[in-house]
Amino acid sequence: MEGLNLAQFFAEFKEGKGIDRATLMSVLEDIFRTQLAKTYGTAENFDIIINIDKGDLQIWRNRTIVEEVEDPMLEISKAEVDAKEPDNDFEIGEDYTEEIPLASFGRRAVLNLRQNLSGRIMDIDKANLFNYYKDKIGEVVVGEVYQVWKKEVLVRDDADNELVLPKSEQIPSDFFRKGDSVKAVVAKVEMKNNNPSIILSRTASVFLERLFEQEVPEIFDGLITIKKIVRIPGDRAKVAVESYDDRIDPVGACVGVKGSRIHGIVRELRNESIDVISWTTNTQLLIQRALSPAKISTIKINEEENKALITMDSSQVSLAVGKNGSNIRLAELMIGMDIEIFRDVQGADDDDVLLSSFNDEIDQWVIDALRKVGFDTAKDVLRMSNEDIMERADLDLETVEEVKKILQAEFEDPMEE
Repeated sequence: MEGLNLAQFFAEFKEGKGIDRATLMSVLEDIFRTQLAKTYGTAENFDIIINIDKGDLQIWRNRTIVEEVEDPMLEISKAEVDAKEPDNDFEIGEDYTEEIPLASFGRRAVLNLRQNLSGRIMDIDKANLFNYYKDKIGEVVVGEVYQVWKKEVLVRDDADNELVLPKSEQIPSDFFRKGDSVKAVVAKVEMKNNNPSIILSRTASVFLERLFEQEVPEIFDGLITIKKIVRIPGDRAKVAVESYDDRIDPVGACVGVKGSRIHGIVRELRNESIDVISWTTNTQLLIQRALSPAKISTIKINEEENKALITMDSSQVSLAVGKNGSNIRLAELMIGMDIEIFRDVQGADDDDVLLSSFNDEIDQWVIDALRKVGFDTAKDVLRMSNEDIMERADLDLETVEEVKKILQAEFEDPMEE
């Protein structure tokens, strides 16, 4: 123990931890003072000198020289000093300083020092990691897939820190293998069981926003502002942008020449379809842009019910609704109100009947679901296949068949599905 080299003792704590020298010195001194207090009852009269680079440690004990000792922790007798140093010239009342060898602590105490130091450094390292990523919430990080599990993927950053990408934050078509590079946004940072937990996301709207900032210099420079983003991850997204410079076309700048800028974003999002529209405070105009490419005949805003009543040609309804109703759902999220689509019935069959006429036979919520996706009349429903109605209106087969049965009974010659 007397010849113990502390360089190796300190080496594992001073490298790769991102802990500044002043903090490490403070921790080391505190650890040794705690041990001194346990061994000697107090650490107030000790000087601790540590050289981290060389691994040197010196502990000096200061006591007052007295004739008769009353407090052995703080005092030392003249006779004991003379015995230690026969040729000394110390006098009573002076301070006497002597070095305390590390070996005097005992092997168990030294091991305890090591454990305490390891624990303290680990706590500081965890706090530093927590604070580092707390400041990066909303920013994009790139890491390497280290482990793939059923409910989450473990990712490691450049410093070998562990980040978690839950299944719920992955795009449905995401597929990762160990060693793959993954790009995501820092969504949440929290402490779990005294360990920092860094949660990543690829489905958050802010991830799409950051990708646009990386691909479109005008957005990064602030010349174009992203006003709102709505997403169905992996399926479709709508991005409303605005330019503060009339000379810049915000939509064209975001898409790029022949889609050069947006193609990279689409690939990163597993071919998610992205509609870029120009933002406006005119609600009716925003509705028209949000439902693009469908052409709208009329728009009526019901402010009391926070609803937009839209009329369009029958040929435009499927475009407005979109696959699995994605276009109309995103349009509703973009404008912040419900949308009801009505077919333009001019020139329709004279014997056709509005769905609202069947509210005594069909539940109102079923009628509302059908009207919401553009089925306004009995023949609108009867013209469509069961599968198409189920997909658009989110109804089960039994309900669709029952509705069709009621509607067919209205006509003398029931129409075939």
